[in-house]
Amino acid sequence: MTTKIKSGSRVLEAVHETAADLHRLGFIDKRKMNQYDALCVAPVHDYDAAKVKALREKLRVSQAVLASVLNTSLSTVRKWEVGDKRPSGPSQKLLDIIARKGLEAVL
Repeated sequence: MTTKIKSGSRVLEAVHETAADLHRLGFIDKRKMNQYDALCVAPVHDYDAAKVKALREKLRVSQAVLASVLNTSLSTVRKWEVGDKRPSGPSQKLLDIIARKGLEAVL
């Protein structure tokens, strides 16, 4: 895999770039390269009620629209925003992508 990874750490980026070159040359197999990818990917931020609501308001979308984009229910987004539940797994990753790259990145 030759994908450029943005990890926030120059050392991890250098390690990943070296591993990608070794993979391209056949010295590292695909499974090992996937492990390097996983190690070098930037961590996903934790989203609490305030952050979810702030992100939605920044995007100027309703709870229903955000729920649709994230492929979740309106009640789930409502529960996130009042603090009854917290986003996890794929939803947290999608929120992170939306926060970094904008709503268009997941549409």
